[in-house]
Amino acid sequence: MMVDYGMSAGDALRAATAVNADLFHIADKVGRIQAGLLADIIAVAGNPQNDISTLRNVRLVMKNGVVYRQ
Repeated sequence: MMVDYGMSAGDALRAATAVNADLFHIADKVGRIQAGLLADIIAVAGNPQNDISTLRNVRLVMKNGVVYRQ
């Protein structure tokens, strides 16, 4: 929705991850893919920074280091 109103895909992704972690003062635990941080991640076919709709094409889901969908 943010992209529909003019935000870049990259900025929308950051708003949903790192920026929220910063705002809620939990950036020392989540919000980025970095050694030592908690990470629940998805992998998609394509680059969501170029085309946000690639987030609808999930190829892999990892939660707490366990792959649930591949």
